[in-house]
Amino acid sequence: MIKSAQGKPKRYLGGCLCGATRFEAVGVPAKPHTCSCRMCQRHTGSLTAAWVEFPRDAVSWTGPAGMPATWRSSDVSSRAFCATCGSSLGAIDDKPVIALLLGTFDSPNRRELMPAYHAYRGPRPRWWHIDIDAPAAKP
Repeated sequence: MIKSAQGKPKRYLGGCLCGATRFEAVGVPAKPHTCSCRMCQRHTGSLTAAWVEFPRDAVSWTGPAGMPATWRSSDVSSRAFCATCGSSLGAIDDKPVIALLLGTFDSPNRRELMPAYHAYRGPRPRWWHIDIDAPAAKP
């Protein structure tokens, strides 16, 4: 487990644009990656989304709005967003996983959040280049 200098599990804080929906994720981030599938593009309004996963029980919704609003986007997941400002926050999967968008973290530059692979290169425009040293992979 990734721990702080004091030996405690690392905490990752973040939230939406207006601050109403905030989160704290504790422990080891999993599967940091970027994705250019059409669902991610439409969810974020960007050609590529950057994600990291945490077990559902490792994520607490700490802002005044509580849990984010969700929209059922597939048979296995719901997209999460702030009901106040509309900011995309991530995806809450049926399996006990929450995938958070890296842009929502207060400190997205932490090394352990750096994407290790890119999923679904095909839907991206040919002029859009992803700079990740790892090979392309589908999750």
